[in-house]
Amino acid sequence: MLYRKITVSILAILLLAFTAGAQILEPVKWSFSQKELSTSEHELIFKAHIDSGWHLYSQFIEQGGPIPTSFYFDENPAIELIGKTIEPEAHSEYDNNFKMELQYFSSDVVFTQKIKVLSNKATTFTGALEFMCCDDEQCLPPADVEFSFNLPANPDGKEIIVEDAASNETIPQTTLEEKAENDLADSNEDSLWYLFFIAFGAGLIAILTPCVFPMIPMTVSFFMHGGSKAKSRLEALFFGVSIIAIYTIIGTIVAVTLGANFANWLSTHWLPNILFFLIFIVFAFSFFGAFEITLPSWMVNRSDAKADKGGYSGAFFMAFTLVLVSFSCTGPIVGSILVASAGGEILKPIIGMFGFSLAFALPFAFFAFFPAMLANMPKSGGWLNSVKVVLGFLELALGLKFLSIADQTYHWGILDREVYLAFWIVIFALMGLYLLGKLRFAHDSKMEHLGVFRLMLAIITFTFVMYMIPGMWGAPLKALSGYMPPQQSIDFDMNKIVRDNIKTANFSAAGEEQSLCEKPKYADFLHLPHGLEGYFDYEQALQCSKEQNKPIFIDFTGHGCVNCREMEAAVWSDPKVLNILQNDYIVVALYVDDKSKLPEEEWIVSEYDGKTKKTIGKKYADFQISRFNVNAQPYYVLLDTEGNELVDPRAYDLDVDAFLNFLEDGLENFNKGK
Repeated sequence: MLYRKITVSILAILLLAFTAGAQILEPVKWSFSQKELSTSEHELIFKAHIDSGWHLYSQFIEQGGPIPTSFYFDENPAIELIGKTIEPEAHSEYDNNFKMELQYFSSDVVFTQKIKVLSNKATTFTGALEFMCCDDEQCLPPADVEFSFNLPANPDGKEIIVEDAASNETIPQTTLEEKAENDLADSNEDSLWYLFFIAFGAGLIAILTPCVFPMIPMTVSFFMHGGSKAKSRLEALFFGVSIIAIYTIIGTIVAVTLGANFANWLSTHWLPNILFFLIFIVFAFSFFGAFEITLPSWMVNRSDAKADKGGYSGAFFMAFTLVLVSFSCTGPIVGSILVASAGGEILKPIIGMFGFSLAFALPFAFFAFFPAMLANMPKSGGWLNSVKVVLGFLELALGLKFLSIADQTYHWGILDREVYLAFWIVIFALMGLYLLGKLRFAHDSKMEHLGVFRLMLAIITFTFVMYMIPGMWGAPLKALSGYMPPQQSIDFDMNKIVRDNIKTANFSAAGEEQSLCEKPKYADFLHLPHGLEGYFDYEQALQCSKEQNKPIFIDFTGHGCVNCREMEAAVWSDPKVLNILQNDYIVVALYVDDKSKLPEEEWIVSEYDGKTKKTIGKKYADFQISRFNVNAQPYYVLLDTEGNELVDPRAYDLDVDAFLNFLEDGLENFNKGK
């Protein structure tokens, strides 16, 4: 992670801890207190003491990153929450592993939650918080801490009967879908800034479209009428503000009318995704010149007539006319911003549209203020149509993402990875040919010579095409992983074929075929890297170990464990390591942060904290702590058929030879035990 380098002394302590392999790390300790604000209102205080070198993550972490700090309050009719849990400003830093800005606290931090007591009797308010912390070497699995506040009666309150519903579960029973919606609704300051700058860039691009660029001198001339220069400039300023206001109002309407439930439906259901796909295709064809998308003439004419009246009202309707006339070029850009920001979050659509409209309005307001600068503007011409056509190619490529989401969600099998890649390769190859002037559309003028800028764009485009081609045969294309269908959807994966051939050769050399004893539980949503076969349930692995008389390799891992992924990419990928894992061990990956619910008959009561564990992650996080007295990942353990340790466990270490020795020593001790 790209955090500040940790001191040598702390590194020494961590290395000693890994070597000992027998301590529980507890770098974040919580304390709770309360403050009376009035006879009915109180402030609940959650203070976290963070050890040096560790980071506690903010509440406002987007999906795809570490687990955010989250507060859950048990339902209590005697208590009313006032607003959301408040935290101080967090430190923000780009994390290269998660490819996103992360917000965290590295010293003591206080969270507060205001509440109102509705009952005329004293009451107890309970709940729990969930948090995740990391240092520069490791991340601990999400941990839960329960809290309880004894609150005095509200003299002006009413009699409320509160049932005592004791529960063994740390966190109130919230479905995965509800939590996903809550996570989707979370926002943070840095993600808003990121959205603002993306939208601002989109506004600058919109200016260069042929529907907008030629209107700059036409619109600015509107303010060059008679009268004082000061009045004209004030009207020009009002004109720019009006453009911003119109677009921002659109964003506000989206924010108010579309909630979190709608956002979840919008991002996963086939209907909106297919609709967005078709909209992008239609706009792409329009950009290519197949037809023109325009709003009804009566709407534009009525706005234009009111603009002719002049003054501030005229400036406003001039702005409104500009928005309407430019719709055929700005429509898909504005739509993309609204789709990206409509996450059940009030601020995101507003910020997105504000950023777009600010960039969109700047040149109009600027040249209206300084009309003499118009003479230095490039003249509109064929280059504007070229911008529009290039945007059409991009619309085609990006529109496929919506179809891909629907295809993956409903398992239609229409747009597998290689089909998706084939579309992108063809689209961007045609775009490169267009930039070189080898492909022309009806509205294009003949290109007499090739400019340097177009040549550079063509080189970049064809380089991108060359980068994508190996993906047709299984190359991971890590830079595009967020846009591509999953790797396992590819039909012809050379890497998998090579692995299978190596595996077959090893089977032949061993004289027998190795296989799993039974179908692994949870294999429909949990996977091992590099084509390895194994289990995701310890009891299954132990039983297979006895049947095949093989030692067990336990991988304590997690979905949000970056160091686990580094170990898999740098160490597990070694051919010798892969060969031993596949042929000589029963591999079991135990995900300590998986939220999938277990059937009731598989619930366990922890020997460590006495709580009932109802999810896969909680079960195996408890197993790691209770059995091995460690709670950090990655953590690798080698056991015999009776569950006894063969060698000292290992943690995060990218030394391939050391890991290979670890596996070989385990095999040697296992064979001696035979």
